[in-house]
Amino acid sequence: MSRAGQHSRLIEQAAQLLVAAFDDYNASFADITRRARRRFERGERAGMRRDSIARLNLYDRSVNEAISRLEQHLDERLFSRTLWVDIRARYGQLIDGQLDAELYKTFFNTISRRLHKTRGVDSAIEFVALDIQPTDRITHPVSRHTYAVSGDLRRAFTRILRDHGFRLPYRNMHNDAAALAAALEPVFAGDPVPGVLAIELLETVFYREGRAYLLGRAFGAERYVPCVIALCRSAQGVYADALLTTRRQVSILFGYTFSYFMADLPTVGDAVVFLRTLLPDKPVEELYTVLGRAKQGKTERYRSFVRQLQARPDEQLVEADGQPGLVMLVFTLPSYPLVFKLIRDHFAPVKKFGRRQVIERYHLVFRHDRVGRLIDAQEFKDLRFGRDRFAPELLAELQAECGRSLQADGDDITIRHCYVERRLRPLDLYLKEVGEEAAAAAVLDYAQAVKDLARSNIFAGDLLPKNFGVTRSGRVIFYDYDELRLLIECRFRRLPPSRDDIMELNDEPWFNVEENDVFPEQFPRFMGLSQEHLALLEKHHADLFDPAWWQAIHARLKAGEALDVPPYSAEARLRPAPETP
Repeated sequence: MSRAGQHSRLIEQAAQLLVAAFDDYNASFADITRRARRRFERGERAGMRRDSIARLNLYDRSVNEAISRLEQHLDERLFSRTLWVDIRARYGQLIDGQLDAELYKTFFNTISRRLHKTRGVDSAIEFVALDIQPTDRITHPVSRHTYAVSGDLRRAFTRILRDHGFRLPYRNMHNDAAALAAALEPVFAGDPVPGVLAIELLETVFYREGRAYLLGRAFGAERYVPCVIALCRSAQGVYADALLTTRRQVSILFGYTFSYFMADLPTVGDAVVFLRTLLPDKPVEELYTVLGRAKQGKTERYRSFVRQLQARPDEQLVEADGQPGLVMLVFTLPSYPLVFKLIRDHFAPVKKFGRRQVIERYHLVFRHDRVGRLIDAQEFKDLRFGRDRFAPELLAELQAECGRSLQADGDDITIRHCYVERRLRPLDLYLKEVGEEAAAAAVLDYAQAVKDLARSNIFAGDLLPKNFGVTRSGRVIFYDYDELRLLIECRFRRLPPSRDDIMELNDEPWFNVEENDVFPEQFPRFMGLSQEHLALLEKHHADLFDPAWWQAIHARLKAGEALDVPPYSAEARLRPAPETP
């Protein structure tokens, strides 16, 4: 065979190999996802969590396996850039017309970047498309069912529940249908032509953390609203727990502070298009991510941010608002709601850990049930910016404080390692900027956030408001993971009595303290809140300062119990929530 023929064969086989590798990954992704239904029916919440972690690990494992096969196939030409230019072209031809072609492209880019140690973007051996949204090409509608109401909303919900049956029967399908009808009817009651005409639901059921969701829309004569039915299960059967009918409720459910859904979607992009009809302000990258396509979410986040840089060529990156962290240096583009977090080279002496421990904590959060209270921080490597995009004072601080994560190359600056996440308003600043009513609501939600994290086996550690942020929907979220740890690793103690008042006023404790000891009675001293706001917590969340509350949570988690933290408010529930400690 001629050299040209050998070259062509190598290209064809390599491209075919990469397409097959993604197909294998996608099939394995679907296999894990499909287990969610069985996990829900059996009440195997811990099993669903293990599957979620396995699915997160699957991508890197599949990429590594593909690289290993390429190494055997291409041998000494594995790193030939000239060859990869042709492989990229042929691969593009093979995936042309695929509805989820963007997922194939991202898979290819991951392999190309790892092999060639690419910094920034190399359009010759990567797929780059900044001019259009990937979902703009989608014309195939996602599969869905439509239920005509015909004036009897209860009967329509009965049909819906009957069509979405499980091996475990409903506890009381007719009562659930009546409750759902009673919750939806008032939504359209004030319309010029009141009443519900139809309900449209996706064929695919969504699962996450022990719940199943029927996702769709309810139509009136002149408008439609989200219609999301949350299903739970008990030993007595499946039951409808909540109905979500506002964009805010659904936006929180699909937010960047929750773990990813298990949803066996035939294609991903068409589901993203449908979800945007419910959540038009939700960024595409967050929808890809929450559907379990974390790598595609990163790709779309990068794509969107580059567009913003191009649209504002004179805007510079600056240090983010808020108190500077002792571990992370945070910067942002003022016009875009993202922050970039770099680990400092050296920490203050009060921090008794190093860079490795910080990275481990971010990895823990990535895999943990975030219960709507931990922000999803995406890890990025080798991001290249023009030097002139940095404000001079920021660049000087980055070079002085984060040299290990930074590399200067002429007119470019490469961020070798960072975390990128949504920008929130720091709680300490928020409390100074809003009125008394909004501040009080934020303080109460801050306390609820600490409790929600505790029930998910997370102890925030540093409870200062500067480590929490407020979302656009007004939820308080924890985003500083320096002191974060598993709650079961802590020992919650009551303060031993002192011999006199003078001992209590000393800076040093009058009793022995081990590394993982926590004293909830001392929380008010370290929360940095005003006396009025502390009094508010004492009134509504006094158990936060009671060691017995923390010890009870610790004991239940240690015994293997999965404590429930609903991803919606009490107003959305169809019946009162059971009492929880």
